[in-house]
Amino acid sequence: MSPMPLAILDRDGVINRESDAFIKHPDEWQPLPGALEAIARLHLAGWHLAIATNQSGLARGLFDIDALNAIHAKLLRRVQAVGGNIDLITFCPHGPDDDCDCRKPHPGLLHQIGCRFDRSLAGVPVIGDSWRDLEAARVVGAQPILVLTGRGEKTRQAHRDELEGIAVVDDLAAAVDLLLDGVDAEPSR
Repeated sequence: MSPMPLAILDRDGVINRESDAFIKHPDEWQPLPGALEAIARLHLAGWHLAIATNQSGLARGLFDIDALNAIHAKLLRRVQAVGGNIDLITFCPHGPDDDCDCRKPHPGLLHQIGCRFDRSLAGVPVIGDSWRDLEAARVVGAQPILVLTGRGEKTRQAHRDELEGIAVVDDLAAAVDLLLDGVDAEPSR
């Protein structure tokens, strides 16, 4: 029997609105249209879902761990309210200059997820809106998928020549459509 499929999602810009000022409080966390329902569709189709998110606002002192936990509790409540579930949330609390292994584009968060699910990440879809999400996916042999929400359009413009073989879709709902259709995502050309 094969294990349940797994998808890894970035948080800000993929599930919820991105903010250059950081999401510091649960009141600032606002889901993107259709994102929670997309998560629910994957969950109801038998997928495990994990989030891998850089949260340098912790290192910068913009919010504390209690605020981050409250934001994630709100996310989980909202996902569960539409019939979905997130199995695991991993986050990097470090700043950009901390030289840690867990801050994407480094693969530490993805390795944590692979260990928790006791599986290889080869071919596992990693859905993100930034180049660092896609790079982390490539390092572990996962399948990067770029959404054009959040910073996705800027990522597409800045890395247009480097996106060959990477699926580029409008949003999380479109990424879920690709996964549920059971075919490899259509790579960018």
